[in-house]
Amino acid sequence: MAESDFESLGELLDAVDSDFGEPPRYRVLLHNDHYTTMEFVIEILTGIFHHAPARAEQIMMMVHRQGVGCCGEYDREIAESKVAAVTRRAAEAGFPLRCTMEKV
Repeated sequence: MAESDFESLGELLDAVDSDFGEPPRYRVLLHNDHYTTMEFVIEILTGIFHHAPARAEQIMMMVHRQGVGCCGEYDREIAESKVAAVTRRAAEAGFPLRCTMEKV
């Protein structure tokens, strides 16, 4: 569409807004395994994701019981940095904890 296709500046701005809406969000997920301790998962949830201890325990139990749990929703760059931080810290501690992200 050319600018001349719009009858007013408002229509043009509405079209631009629809083209450049909110950036996509990503869920950061922890996946259950048989080796990573519950205490370490809570440490990850409080340290990296800044959850209160009670909320961290709820998420940890979801991971334990359902196989996966959502740590939060973030912009892409933040989600990527959280996944990298979890992966690095788990490797340093000798745990195979898997952390992924998915588009909301």
